[in-house]
Amino acid sequence: MILSYFRTLFLYLVLIFAVRLMGKRQIGEMEPAEFVVTMLVANLAAIPMQDGAIPLYSGLVPILTVLGVELVLSGVILRSVRLRRLLCGKPVILIDNGRILQENLRSARINLDELTGQLRAKDVLDIRTVQFAILETSGDLSVFPYPKEKPASAKDAGVQASKQHLPVTVVEDGYLSRENLARANKDERWLQKVLSQHNCGVKETFLLTVDEGGQVVWLGKEGK
Repeated sequence: MILSYFRTLFLYLVLIFAVRLMGKRQIGEMEPAEFVVTMLVANLAAIPMQDGAIPLYSGLVPILTVLGVELVLSGVILRSVRLRRLLCGKPVILIDNGRILQENLRSARINLDELTGQLRAKDVLDIRTVQFAILETSGDLSVFPYPKEKPASAKDAGVQASKQHLPVTVVEDGYLSRENLARANKDERWLQKVLSQHNCGVKETFLLTVDEGGQVVWLGKEGK
């Protein structure tokens, strides 16, 4: 009995250490790969906890192996946009300029009840007040109401609300998205002009976005 207690306590501490290494995301904010790893590690730890006849290392070796793979994969994902898109997916626009994109709803396997439910969780009762709604890779829904629907602040008092534009990510961590470049109605000549203003190339760019109003945001990689 005492041995089982110490085995359970030891495995509990190992799990806490493993989750700590994986980062500070909450369960609802985990990417699919992270959620799978968490469930797998928990199940692997439960086996030696329940059966005292199984050597402790039989549970530790698989846990440490899965944890090692997760840490290596996380490092690779940070450096590879393509692999990140493959394993984690990419944000999906569900509402664009007030129009519900039904095809995107179907591809994300979200019905209208689920969409309106998530909007209510964001204190939105009238779907017509939403200009943009984006399903993030974590499963959370980012909601952007029309400027006129936003609560007025002291700064906005007496000021007419300006039109809101959704920025399009053209370059992310040195990776050029030609799909987003075309979606923003821009071409290679425009891209080279913007990059030349910052004396850099695509590989040296950490983030480059542009919205419908032509507002450009550029961030360079650190140390470049």
